[in-house]
Amino acid sequence: MELRRINDLPPYVFSAMNALKEESRRRGADIVDFGFGNPDLPSPAVAVEKLAEAVRNPRNHRYSASRGIPNLRQAVCEVYQRNWGVELDADREVVTTIGAKEGLSHVMWVLVSPGDSALVPAPSYPIHIYAPLFAGAEVHQIPLGTPERAGAGGQGGGPGEAFFASLVETWDATWPKPRVIVVSFPHNPTTTCVDLAFMARLVDFAREHEVVLVHDFAYADLGFDGYRPPSILQVPGAKDVAVELYTLTKSFSMAGWRVGFLVGNAQIVQALTKLKSYLDYGTFQPIQIAAIVAMREAPEYPAALRQVYELRRDALCSGLAGIGWDVAPPKGTMFVWAPIPVPYRGMGSIEFAKLLLREAEIAVSPGAGFGPGGDGHVRFSLIENEQRTQQAVRNLRRALAKLG
Repeated sequence: MELRRINDLPPYVFSAMNALKEESRRRGADIVDFGFGNPDLPSPAVAVEKLAEAVRNPRNHRYSASRGIPNLRQAVCEVYQRNWGVELDADREVVTTIGAKEGLSHVMWVLVSPGDSALVPAPSYPIHIYAPLFAGAEVHQIPLGTPERAGAGGQGGGPGEAFFASLVETWDATWPKPRVIVVSFPHNPTTTCVDLAFMARLVDFAREHEVVLVHDFAYADLGFDGYRPPSILQVPGAKDVAVELYTLTKSFSMAGWRVGFLVGNAQIVQALTKLKSYLDYGTFQPIQIAAIVAMREAPEYPAALRQVYELRRDALCSGLAGIGWDVAPPKGTMFVWAPIPVPYRGMGSIEFAKLLLREAEIAVSPGAGFGPGGDGHVRFSLIENEQRTQQAVRNLRRALAKLG
């Protein structure tokens, strides 16, 4: 039988690593797991309590609204006003999604089709690459640059500047012209961060060239050392050309709840709203109700999570530096993007990750799983506490003998 859409998908690198990890655990290994970016911190207690209450009401067990119940859409408008000074129309400029991956995948169905193309950073979170492909479009990947090459900010030779130069070059060389540019800052996996001035340059470029910007704002609330990630919608006129995906996954540690939003350009939001009316009935209504409570009654929760992740970042980066593995501490996200140490670089990221799993009992994500430009790195997820992180550093010290 010939199947569609999945025939050209490469093997999912992370599935193979997960299988090796589970095999090691069955043998009794105590794996310190920095692999999957699956938040280990609890969801807000007030949201959990509201969920338990709402789920007992049989009226909430019926079909819900695929676009999200009105109070949920209004609550995310309040978040945007409070955090970024952005005004949103809950009826026209907000639609609820079943997490950011679902939202990104389906918005591509209304933006591109066979014969179209999209521009995507490289390396990237896999769905950024494959969502346009699933819609039938061609993908052109733009080298992003890495934090160790320059600091955050997007100007003066930083990663944002390198990305913008590559964007212009790729645009000029591509025909027909792309319909969509997918971006995500702070960026997974590279942790690249940019400022509002860089976002303004993207908006200006999109307006000039009549191209749509789709910004995945998954790490909106995870900026460190005083850095506050900007929303692309803070840029005047951004709604003419841009939509943004915001989610409670990392900001409120509600990963399994699957609550996200597409906000911004009303025409695109309404197109996705119409499409979703054919595809789903939305997230389980008690979850929507509890998500409202999280945003309205626990607005300080993202800041508390941010402090935890920053302490974990410091523990990991200082520990790696202490064994001779120098890594640039990220300004945002819940990851550390680590260049493979020079003595091991020839192995490539997959074999190096296997070495760490086998010899140091540490799981990381190989950079090759994030597409072109990723193979010289591995990604650590900050999902282990500081004590486990220190244990991991001790294991690395023993296993990476070539670091001296």
